[in-house]
Amino acid sequence: MTQEFPVERIMQTGLLTCTPDTPLREAAARMAERRFSAMLVVQDDQAVGIWTEHDSLLVDFARPEALKLPIERVMSHPVASVHQATPVGAAALRFGAERCRHLLVVDDAGNPKGILSQTDMALNQGIEPYLRLREVGDAMRPRPLLLGGALSLNDAAQQMHRAGCDAAVVTCDGEELGILTERDLVRFVARHPGDTAVGELASRPLLTVGVEEALIHARDLLIDRRVRHLGVLDDEGGVVGLLEFQDLLAGAEHFYLEDLREALEQRDQALAQSRRNLQLAERVIDSSLEGIIITDAETRIEFVNPAFTHLTGYSLEEAAGRTPALLSSGRHGADFYQHMWQTLQEHGYWRGEVWNRRKNGQLFLELLTITAIRDDAGEIRNYAALFSDITHIRENEEQVRRLAYYDPLTRLPNRRLLEDRLELAIRHAHRHQQRLAVVFLDLDHFKQVNDALGHTMGDELLLKVSQRLRAQLREDDTLARQGGDEFIALLNEVAEVDEVTRVARRLIESVSAPFEVGGQVFRVGCSLGISLYPDDGVEVETLVRQADAAMYRAKKEGRNTYRLFRAEMHRQDHGLLKMETALRNTAETGAGLGVHYQPLFDRDSGEVHGAEALLRWHHPTFGHVSPGDFIPLAERSGLILPLGERLMHLVAAQMRDWLAAGLAPPRVAVNLSARQFWQSDLVAQVRALYAAYELPPGQIGFELTESILLDKQQQAIHTLQALRELGCRIAIDDFGTGYSSLSYLQDLPVTTLKIDRSFIQQLGESRGSSAIVAAVTGLAKELGLRVVAEGVETEDQLQALSRYHVNLIQGFLTGRPADAATFAERYLIRDGAPA
Repeated sequence: MTQEFPVERIMQTGLLTCTPDTPLREAAARMAERRFSAMLVVQDDQAVGIWTEHDSLLVDFARPEALKLPIERVMSHPVASVHQATPVGAAALRFGAERCRHLLVVDDAGNPKGILSQTDMALNQGIEPYLRLREVGDAMRPRPLLLGGALSLNDAAQQMHRAGCDAAVVTCDGEELGILTERDLVRFVARHPGDTAVGELASRPLLTVGVEEALIHARDLLIDRRVRHLGVLDDEGGVVGLLEFQDLLAGAEHFYLEDLREALEQRDQALAQSRRNLQLAERVIDSSLEGIIITDAETRIEFVNPAFTHLTGYSLEEAAGRTPALLSSGRHGADFYQHMWQTLQEHGYWRGEVWNRRKNGQLFLELLTITAIRDDAGEIRNYAALFSDITHIRENEEQVRRLAYYDPLTRLPNRRLLEDRLELAIRHAHRHQQRLAVVFLDLDHFKQVNDALGHTMGDELLLKVSQRLRAQLREDDTLARQGGDEFIALLNEVAEVDEVTRVARRLIESVSAPFEVGGQVFRVGCSLGISLYPDDGVEVETLVRQADAAMYRAKKEGRNTYRLFRAEMHRQDHGLLKMETALRNTAETGAGLGVHYQPLFDRDSGEVHGAEALLRWHHPTFGHVSPGDFIPLAERSGLILPLGERLMHLVAAQMRDWLAAGLAPPRVAVNLSARQFWQSDLVAQVRALYAAYELPPGQIGFELTESILLDKQQQAIHTLQALRELGCRIAIDDFGTGYSSLSYLQDLPVTTLKIDRSFIQQLGESRGSSAIVAAVTGLAKELGLRVVAEGVETEDQLQALSRYHVNLIQGFLTGRPADAATFAERYLIRDGAPA
């Protein structure tokens, strides 16, 4: 809207003047030649009158001698004038109040400096926001004056004068439309056309614009075609109005005044009286929909307009005296602002996009223009900044991007974005030698839901399905909607196939749970197909196609299930699933679980000094399952906790039975997994175990691997110390194979180191193994720790160990794992004699 700069910046400096006795025809000829809209009548260097295009409507074209009258007889006087320093906004109000079309711009001495027209105002008032938001029909003059082509020029001018029109539509030959304007009449004053009808005099063709087109388009058309009027057409091609520059100005002022009224009503009541006293001034100063900041030369804020407050949340009282840095978002570095001020100093202005922050902390993007205001001496006195919020424009661009890459219903990535991500994931997997999986999911019988409940309910169901599926995936995985009721999941960094199938089962379970849609509860199922990189393909299209094929096989073979693309891999996975199911049942019931005990012998005396409890599983279908198979499966499936708990209870019960039978069992060590050890109630479980089975302190101890202790050493100390207070021995198993840290040995309350069998089996053959065994045993001796040599299988190995500080021997040479009865028969003593 109206900008706060003086009229001298937009006035026409070229004045067209004549003396009072100049014939009207001569003055008109000069105006027509120069395309000026007004002739200033000057006498003794003073403006005594003005004759404008509008005055041409009063000419009697029926009397050619009237065209020769001196201009003083027909000029308007006195001349409305305005000082050259008058703000443009104040000049705009003068045009409305005095109902004139031209203002003479004068200096301090009253000397003419230029002419300001309403067209100048319309071109320089910064009304683009209004023009973009309004249509031609909002600003046009309806029901234009329509003149017959046979009408005389004088009659046409009289009708235009009576109707108060500066232009009229003329019906020409062949029903073609033309236009007759005040500027045309000035031309006819200069060169009288005689009795020629206006149908031949009108300018043709009539340039037109649609009634529903944006005003900004109409304004650009007026400028580009260098015309003043446009005919306005309705949908049927009929002329329903005329539009010119002054209509744009009048509509913009009306639009601004409405916004200003609303803004004033919302302002702080404490300043209400002051605002009423300055209402007229504020209407001029605050006439912009753009935010305005005026600062002094030191960039301290002196003034902000209501639009500034609306956009930023800061009132004038809050902003005054501070610098524009109060809006800083922190997104731009020092270089950005340095370049801005350098440009401002060199060129006097800067224009660009800046991220700023509102009072409430919300970020917004603004299009900012800063202008340096200089005094007569050329020194900068103020800076004026104008800005508008263009965040919504960027948001619209983001929305377009989302429409291109995201499904509008579920907000999930669409096929296009999935392919991009899958392409990147394949490159990453190739670089790191990893697997990834593509899961193709299709709802079963979804068409029946659409047919029975309608597409609206179907869409709601799809939205709920997408939410459930997303909840079952990791943060780094991608869930996309393929279209219809098809979804695709991308699983990154897959180590084992059963990780994928476990996810597949979770997805099936989540979709199979009841849905409530539109007050109705029902169930749907889904079929999944799985392809793996690089097993099933190395390209995006191939992996998706293979997963799709596997999905159709799942539908064909029963629905509500999954299939891997490679049949042999699916069979292997199916076998693991069956084993996992069986292991889960075993963990719940304990059926088929047993414990074998492997003795630990004193190297020198040969006496049994301990045993390691080893879990064994026998299943009716799978038979004896190797711990190397079912222990990793238990770790991956989360069954290690219930299995570990059952193992401790089986060992504790056996210890109690042996003690009750008068036997003297050695201390038994139970292996703890990482999940078991880091249970918050582990110590409480062990304490309860000792109490429930009435075991002597230290009867059951524990073995842990190094990796369990390294990451959380300080937390581990507290747990281990609590176990030691119960008398439990703590052994570090497989010592030397992990990231062995010698420093933790002096901090952690462990009692035993078990040297891994890989070092024992290479004694005498590898200098490295011998050196490691020597170092470990020497260190253990200094720290007062027992040392167990694992995996001793030959006499040569046993003989080689005699050179080192080794306390206990464990291995097939001295004793294989045995069930409880066999172990008791071989190694336990009752009343001084073997059991």
